[in-house]
Amino acid sequence: MERLWISGAVSMSLVVLSLLPVTACSQERTVMDSEELQEFAARYTAAWSSLDAARVASFFAEGGSLKINDGDPSVGRQAIAAAAQEFMTAFPNMVLKVDSLRVEGGTVEYHWTFSGTNTGPGGSGKAVRFSGYEEWTIGTDGLVAESKGHFDEAEYRRQLESGVGGS
Repeated sequence: MERLWISGAVSMSLVVLSLLPVTACSQERTVMDSEELQEFAARYTAAWSSLDAARVASFFAEGGSLKINDGDPSVGRQAIAAAAQEFMTAFPNMVLKVDSLRVEGGTVEYHWTFSGTNTGPGGSGKAVRFSGYEEWTIGTDGLVAESKGHFDEAEYRRQLESGVGGS
């Protein structure tokens, strides 16, 4: 089982794994080396922070999906853009930061930290800062075929009511 942790503090010269095989449903393989994967994650992160939902969706395959916690998956770029737009509207100053990447077998874990103030329509006006990760399956086209997002929803809701440091 191959494992790779990449973080902002890790020099790419220290990365031992040079090639990452990523499987797709068709049994074909796309090969993305660690530098390409790091660049992909950096561009994806920048897309979220740009507040351009269509830009976020462009990282997904045409029929790709994004599932957030136990919600229904958003399937297709239009639905993915709509899901991203919900966060962007609620948090017009949102910033996403990549924390690390973990590669195991054919899955990439993209770990992130989200921060912003809920000043969108009907917002609480409270600042939030929470971390989570997405489990990516990369398709043969080099785009995300499936993303399963995870974060502590109870902590997120608590911060919406009380703010980052509130209790």
